[in-house]
Amino acid sequence: MGLGVSVGVNSFPMVNKAIIISAPSGAGKTTIVRHLLSEFPGLEFSISACSRTKRGKEAEGKDYYFITTDQFRDKISRDEFIEWQEVYPGSYYGTLKSEMNRIWSEGKTPIFDVDVSGGINLKKYFGDTALAIFIQPPSLQELENRLRHRGTENEENIQTRLNKVEKELTFSGKFDRIIVNDEFSSASSKATELVTEFLDSDIKK
Repeated sequence: MGLGVSVGVNSFPMVNKAIIISAPSGAGKTTIVRHLLSEFPGLEFSISACSRTKRGKEAEGKDYYFITTDQFRDKISRDEFIEWQEVYPGSYYGTLKSEMNRIWSEGKTPIFDVDVSGGINLKKYFGDTALAIFIQPPSLQELENRLRHRGTENEENIQTRLNKVEKELTFSGKFDRIIVNDEFSSASSKATELVTEFLDSDIKK
C-alpha cells in the first residue's frame, strides 16, 4: 500500500459492526472519536497497542497499550493481532485480538482511532460491516500549525510527519466517507450523522 514499512493482517471471526476513524496526524480524529463516544453509548473505544513511549497525559489501557518493540514483535509471532503495522522503523501499532474480545463480550460496537494505513487494513478486514471515515485537514499549512501548537514533537519529527501526510492524503478515496475538519462543530455533526445512518442500516452479507 505504500504506507509504513511493513503490514500484517490476520483472520478473526467478525462480529457486528465497527466504526473506523482515520486521519493524518494532527487532523483531529481523536477529538471527533471522543465526540462520537459521548454521543453513542453503544460504542466502545478500541485501544490500540503501540511500541512508542507515552506522550503528555496518555495513560496505559486508556489511550494505548504501551509495550516494547520486542514485546510487540513477540505478539506478532504469536498471531495476537488482527492487524499491525510498522509505521516507522521500530515503531509499531496494531489491534489486538484480545481487545476485540473485550468489546464484543460487552455487546458493544468498536470504534477505532487509527492512522491511515491502519484504517485501510481494518476496512479491508471488516468489509461492509465497518464504516470507514477519513478526517481530512483543511490544508497542509493548517495541519502543520496544529502539530506545532501541540508541542509534543521536535522539528525533525514534525517534518517527518508532514512528509507522511502528503502521501496519506492520496489514500482518502479508499474510505467510505471523507470529512474535512475545517471547523470542529461542523465536522463532528457530520460524523454523528454518518454514524447514526450506518448503525441504523441493515448490512447485507
